[in-house]
Amino acid sequence: MAELTPIQPCLWFDDQAREAMSYYTEVFPNSSIDRVDEYPDESLDEHFRGMSGKVLNGQFRLNGVPFTCLDGGPLFTFNESVSFIVACADQAEIDHYWERLSHVPDAEACGWCKDRFGVSWQVVPANMGELTRRPEQIQVMMRQKKIVIAELENA
Repeated sequence: MAELTPIQPCLWFDDQAREAMSYYTEVFPNSSIDRVDEYPDESLDEHFRGMSGKVLNGQFRLNGVPFTCLDGGPLFTFNESVSFIVACADQAEIDHYWERLSHVPDAEACGWCKDRFGVSWQVVPANMGELTRRPEQIQVMMRQKKIVIAELENA
């Protein structure tokens, strides 16, 4: 059984939890799918109707950080009020994650993007605070979609 940490994000998917775990563990290094429990027999409870074969509890790690997920149906969807920050060491790392996570061009702004499942990510340099100290740097960042470190340094 995978170990639960005191605080752990849980992602509610309509019916894409297994696909999402697989995708995310390919995107991030040091990642794994630790456990997948499927819904029990549909006859046990009316809430299980139509859920056979779907993920009741998925536990996985992204770059060592534990996550949980489930297939819960279409009742709840992701929105920008919750996002995950990916602190990158350099521009190559930003480019790597941006290419893999950004799938909704209209959602791109200031290092924020949305993946194909609707989850929001902030793909930013680890030293973002240092790169946005001056008003000129803030103005440059506000015009960027994907963060370009050199543009912030040169502002």
